[in-house]
Amino acid sequence: MNTKINSYLLVLMTFALLAFSSGNPQQKEKPKDKNKEKTTPAKDSKDPKEIKDPKDKTKTVATAKTDTVVVKEIPVVKETDTLQIDPNSKLKIYKKNAHASYYHHKFNGRRTASGKRFDNNKYTAAHKKLPFGTLVKVTNEANGKFVIVEITDRGPFSKVREIDLTKRAFMDIVSNKNSGSVIVKIEVVEEPK
Repeated sequence: MNTKINSYLLVLMTFALLAFSSGNPQQKEKPKDKNKEKTTPAKDSKDPKEIKDPKDKTKTVATAKTDTVVVKEIPVVKETDTLQIDPNSKLKIYKKNAHASYYHHKFNGRRTASGKRFDNNKYTAAHKKLPFGTLVKVTNEANGKFVIVEITDRGPFSKVREIDLTKRAFMDIVSNKNSGSVIVKIEVVEEPK
């Protein structure tokens, strides 16, 4: 019983080490071979055990043998959900010197005025008047950084602020990550006809 627990702990620790080491941006990325396997010595393993992926019954995620643990490399999928616009699109200035802020995390998962679920990790925004689905380029006037966001909600409900961005979009354009608002230029993206 004790040796089984040790072998399972070793497999879990190996996965944790692989997960942390694959996320290091300073390491050089090498092309990954799906069939390539890494081996590390295991402690006191006597019975071969297989841990299978519950979603895919044909793949073996890790195999513990008598003296080695074989771990297949799992490719990391990076989510790229930045909004893209057509290069032929025209930008129409909506407002300069506008105050932008960001949503509080407590709104995550709630429905927006457009009916979509709010996600603070997406590139969306709230505006008082612009139609839902409008793509807007929001540029920080201090440093020139910008993001493209989609209007999915109404607000902000303050006379001072013009637009509420998701936290991800807001943090992409600010230099000081501790700031709560920033002066921006808002441009409406007009798709080519």
